[in-house]
Amino acid sequence: MATQSYHPGSHGLFVRKPIDDRADAAGLVTALREVLLSAGEALDQGFRDGRGARELLMDRAALMDDLLCYAWHKLKLKETGLALVAVGGYGRGELHPQSDIDLLILRAGDDESTSEGLESFLTLLWDLGLQVGHSVRSVDECIAQAADVTVLTNLIEARLLLGQQDLLSAVQEGIDATRMWPPEAFFRAKAAEQEDRHAKYGDTEYSLEPNIKGSPGGLRDLQLIGWLARRHFGWRTVEELTANRFLTEAEAHTLLHGQEFLWRVRYALHMITGREEDRLLFDHQRELARLWGFVDGDKLAVEQFMQLYYRWALALSQLNEMLMLAFDQAVLKAGEPDTVTPINERFELRNGYVNVCNDQVFAQHPGALFEVFLHAGNHPDAQGISAGTIRLIREHRHLIDDEFRANPDHRRLFLELLRSNDRLTRQLRRMSRYGILGLYLPAYGQIVGQMQHDLFHSYTVDAHTLQVIENIRRFLKPENDERFPVSSRVTRRLPKIELLYIAGLFHDIGKGRGGDHSELGAVDAREFCQEHGLNGADTSLVEWLVRNHLVMSAVSQRKDISDPGVVQEFAAHVGDQVRLDYLFALTVADINGTNPRLWNAWRGSLLRQLYTGAKRALRRGLENPVGKAEWISETRESAEKLLEFRGFTPGELEELWQDRGDDYFLREKAEDIAWHTEAIADHIETHRPLVLVRNGVESSVANTTQIFIYAPFDIGAFSRTCSRLEQLNLSIHDARIYHGRDGMSLDTYFVLDYTGRPVEDPERLRHISNYLTDALAPEGSDGNIIPRLTPRRVRSFRMDTETTLTTDEVRGVSVLELVSLDRPGLLARVGEVFEEFGLVCQTAKIQTLGERVEDVFYLTDTQQQPISDPDLAQRIQASIRDKLDAQEAA
Repeated sequence: MATQSYHPGSHGLFVRKPIDDRADAAGLVTALREVLLSAGEALDQGFRDGRGARELLMDRAALMDDLLCYAWHKLKLKETGLALVAVGGYGRGELHPQSDIDLLILRAGDDESTSEGLESFLTLLWDLGLQVGHSVRSVDECIAQAADVTVLTNLIEARLLLGQQDLLSAVQEGIDATRMWPPEAFFRAKAAEQEDRHAKYGDTEYSLEPNIKGSPGGLRDLQLIGWLARRHFGWRTVEELTANRFLTEAEAHTLLHGQEFLWRVRYALHMITGREEDRLLFDHQRELARLWGFVDGDKLAVEQFMQLYYRWALALSQLNEMLMLAFDQAVLKAGEPDTVTPINERFELRNGYVNVCNDQVFAQHPGALFEVFLHAGNHPDAQGISAGTIRLIREHRHLIDDEFRANPDHRRLFLELLRSNDRLTRQLRRMSRYGILGLYLPAYGQIVGQMQHDLFHSYTVDAHTLQVIENIRRFLKPENDERFPVSSRVTRRLPKIELLYIAGLFHDIGKGRGGDHSELGAVDAREFCQEHGLNGADTSLVEWLVRNHLVMSAVSQRKDISDPGVVQEFAAHVGDQVRLDYLFALTVADINGTNPRLWNAWRGSLLRQLYTGAKRALRRGLENPVGKAEWISETRESAEKLLEFRGFTPGELEELWQDRGDDYFLREKAEDIAWHTEAIADHIETHRPLVLVRNGVESSVANTTQIFIYAPFDIGAFSRTCSRLEQLNLSIHDARIYHGRDGMSLDTYFVLDYTGRPVEDPERLRHISNYLTDALAPEGSDGNIIPRLTPRRVRSFRMDTETTLTTDEVRGVSVLELVSLDRPGLLARVGEVFEEFGLVCQTAKIQTLGERVEDVFYLTDTQQQPISDPDLAQRIQASIRDKLDAQEAA
């Protein structure tokens, strides 16, 4: 019976510190811990000194081999007839600092006489602090368990450490592809596993906090290639893939160097966290950037490191895609005749994939580097591009140089791609993945893999850019009409949809270069349009869209669009209906492509309100704005008509409204004024606040929960209300506060729940009303802010609070703009400062962008006058900054 023997001291790391063979159990644990500690320190120092990750992982695995074999020998398990087997990553001989030690202990039959010895062995390993994953099975049990493809995959990589070789050989014979999981079934199962895993991580290499192991382009993608090659072909090395023409030398070089990079990142993650951590969390990204030697410049060090990571992940993901296509042909379609449909003299459809007719197509016709994507998009039966053609694209992309870019035929082909009605986004993504788009548009090439180190942008700049174009495409499809009713109608009537695609391609292309990216992108867009033969009007439109792509979002979310003057000013900036339509479509696509959580019905309703108001202003004529007095008169008349049907007389309304200022009728809608008026008239318990709550359907501002509070004016009410709403898990998005001459305050808050949706449950709406009525009553006015935990992701960021305080001469208010790190209780603390300085908040526009807030407050003193003392203005701002930054430091 063949056995694997152990010879103590076969690896230098293990024998640097001798172990006393006479030591008792406690002494043995102490001695082995010292060995692990000193060896681990030596390996970590080797990492810092630049030793290769492959060598470090093999050394750590060899160290563990020696330790396990020594313990096995020490506990006299060598004569038991068992086999000690390494499986999983450890079986491959790859062991990261905090990885699990996956072990299989094979026994003959059902003999359990060795259980006491095995228990001592495993207890020793646990006492050493090792993360051991183990199973004790017979040969038959192993083979039965291998019906699960995950178990089978682990067994494929089994490696004998000590004991009976024939036991492991029997398992390997029993799980052979001729007996179970033939290559076709194994391929399908592992391909489905990969598809599910990629979906779990958002089907993108560009996650904000990617998983180095599981995300697309991660280590698991490379391991999958190894498992498939081994199961079907019996190949164990990259060299064998190259020798059999599945990889070129250049691709093999990329794969090995990319694997080395990922190994180093994973090693560093384990080293700096002291645990098996495979997530590139924000805190870790900064530490890794430091380890890699990056420093802040035009881009933050962490952004430079993550761009390096994303580019490697993308390169490895491309290789995985290409090899999976090749394996699909070799495994699933082996022996089947090819189905070939000619497309033209350069391309054919082979087995459903666009394929070159010969290997010289791109060398002889460089424009075919664009043509291939046209066929992949336009041919109704095309499933994609063949693996061989992908390889040729990669090998010939160097042909895209200045001469290629200046060729009129190539420029025409690119515009033809943008005008394509079929699968445009998919082809642009392929062009980006294979490096074609970045070479044709060098400015785009600079943003590939460029992250923005915040929680607002969920994607890298290039991924976001293509997501924007995909969103534009969605607006054209009827199935999206319900979610984007206005955007869909507006986009479909645009005269030249390709102009919107070009604006989408260029709107963020200036990022990472320093300066205003909108201005930089506008310059690039104008140059592109001129070079590609667009007329002057189209060029001007695209340039204007890129330069102004943030304007509509900023106005709708940071300014008071209930003020007709704000809408008139925006309409004048836009100038005409065509620009308004293009800008609206681009803005909605942009917001939806920035962060899946950013878009909600509230933001949509704000944009629709601004779009509709600007459209009316343009139709009326910019030279004919509605006067303030006329607007107020129309609103009062409309409210009167609504209340007339509810039994109110003009005299009663005049009495109820006599203490309301003009601002109330200027900014509120007639239906809201009627709602407020009727409730105030019926309010009997005047010593308690009146609180009304309407859901998103009933609210005059669509898709938000509307809370109205009528109570005696109190300088501290804003702070307490913000605190109470936060306790109810409600986020404030807008606030309007009016102080009547009768000493009463009419406050309206537009809120959403923590999911970003309006509250619809009637029971919860009643609870909100009752809770606020009690909490804001004089006897319930406890001003303490209840502390809450800041989310982990937000805690990963640090930023100093920034403020500006200016005067709006037209409205007669001071405008406080606040940019700070989001954290619980922020609005309540800002309100405390307002109370301290005797400031009255007239309006608040609240905007949360990932980890930061960008809020705007319209303020007056108690006499409803703006802040005119510059010294006071500075002290107010300093107090806000100190209060918020002290909370962050705590």
